[in-house]
Amino acid sequence: MHSDKNFHSEQDIQRIKALRLIDDNFMNICFEDNTEASELLLKIIIGREDLSVTEVRVQKRMENALGRSVVLDIYATDKDRNKYDIEVQRSDKGAIPKRARFHSSIMDVNMLSKSEDFSDLRENYVIFITEKDVLGLSKPICHIERFIDDEYVHFRDGAHIIYVNASMRNNDTSLGRLMSDFYCTEAKDMNYKELADRVRYYKETEEGVRKMCEIWDDVRNEALKEVAVELIKNGKLSLDDIAESTGLSIEMIRELAGNKSA
Repeated sequence: MHSDKNFHSEQDIQRIKALRLIDDNFMNICFEDNTEASELLLKIIIGREDLSVTEVRVQKRMENALGRSVVLDIYATDKDRNKYDIEVQRSDKGAIPKRARFHSSIMDVNMLSKSEDFSDLRENYVIFITEKDVLGLSKPICHIERFIDDEYVHFRDGAHIIYVNASMRNNDTSLGRLMSDFYCTEAKDMNYKELADRVRYYKETEEGVRKMCEIWDDVRNEALKEVAVELIKNGKLSLDDIAESTGLSIEMIRELAGNKSA
């Protein structure tokens, strides 16, 4: 690979080297259109060797016409049309039980067309991979299901919630090895080839590093646009001053202000 400095700053290169799969943005990038890695992850977490993933989308937006919409980190479909939402949460408040409930419900709402019957609903899984022991049970994985009160009979409505505690990682189990991979910064240290190959591509190949740097640029620009919009709303600075403060072009600031001819 040619010198990284040929096309991007050393700061960007160091940030890329430090990324891990537990960092949700990097996980999204590595899992985009990656059915092989998604299938590995789901087989281990759900415990089904026959599971076959047919489609994977990242940052999938699901609309709620009456209220709050959501953006799912990783949205996967298997050969039986069952749906999976995989969320990486480093903050405890990002994985509260009511969020899992909401994600499950909005997946259901988006699953049926007008002509389909309720019986056509497929299984849905909401999976939180959390950096800490959010549920406080000191278990590596928790499966949450509905049961009929006092009967201990499974309700079998097809909705499943799973919490994976990424703080419990070792090489004694497949799940422990998977979570260990989520904390690796180098592909050579990872257990699973399906994950290591994509990490290696984005960190060790010229093409992959260039793409990552372009993504950093896009993220920075979007963040600066958000700052600019707030400054425009505040009205205390001129458009020229906002352009100078954010480093964005005056043309972009005018566009954001809805006043391109100003």
